[in-house]
Amino acid sequence: MKKKILLGSRFEREGFSELEKEFELIYPPGKSFSRKEVLERIGEVAVWVPGVKTDREIIEAGKELMLIANYGVGYDNIDVEYATQKGITVTNTPHSVLEPTAELCFALLMATARRISYYDRKLRMPEGLDWSMYGDLGTGLYGKTLGIFGMGRIGQAVARRAVAGGMRILYYNRKQLPEEIEKIYKAEYVPFDRLLKQADFLSLHAPASEDTQHLINTDTLGRMKKTAILINTSRGTVVDEKALVHALKSGIIAGAGLDVYENEPHISAGLKSLDNVVLTPHAGTKTREARREMQEEVARNILGFFHNTEISKVR
Repeated sequence: MKKKILLGSRFEREGFSELEKEFELIYPPGKSFSRKEVLERIGEVAVWVPGVKTDREIIEAGKELMLIANYGVGYDNIDVEYATQKGITVTNTPHSVLEPTAELCFALLMATARRISYYDRKLRMPEGLDWSMYGDLGTGLYGKTLGIFGMGRIGQAVARRAVAGGMRILYYNRKQLPEEIEKIYKAEYVPFDRLLKQADFLSLHAPASEDTQHLINTDTLGRMKKTAILINTSRGTVVDEKALVHALKSGIIAGAGLDVYENEPHISAGLKSLDNVVLTPHAGTKTREARREMQEEVARNILGFFHNTEISKVR
């Protein structure tokens, strides 16, 4: 009898074609299973691909559960510690999300600096915008300093794009990178306070954790340049949204490009009303290619787990 895989969302079948040869895949009839439906079904499956927050109750209900194969690199939607205690392996998809997330991050940086969405919006309105020589100016990237908080795989992919655009790289990490990696980006490792004070653009690449909760707050925003632009494509909880709205309204910093929010899918009304903010809907991997590659990475993790080959295991 084939082992069962419960799919929290209605994925495209083509991406899981290899899985269907060895497993019974349980798809939701609609876009996704409700929490109630997951609790009713998870007791009979070996693998769960989350579509709802996977807390202790859901893990406890998974009596036959061996693997939680997360569709995405972030895993704050899963109680990994409790799953580990129960002997359940948790995997994620760090490889397929890398380039598309870095792409969107750099797109937000450029769009915010050069005011692209602002110009587009104003040109469509009856009042238009200021076409004069010095009206509605943006800021350039060439020769500017990009500060990267979290110089991991995605942070480095953003740095690669920035270096190609003539930017200088400062970074802060839990550990300094090896010299040979720093040389690739001509990157300088600096204390967090210096990163805040010297960055023209600050890009966040940190997981959601107790240490990063509201890392960007009234105090840290106040230490940034008034001309600085904040970019966040990591996790919404890293930024205190209320403090950010205040900083953007009062000129403490110049702008922000945001793909993630504290209470998704809710976005603060204050952010929506500001012209110095560019907003995207957690769209780092919203490309046709990325979605397919993420599915394939989930499938590789599942097959690798049961075939005892390499997997992207969390922790």
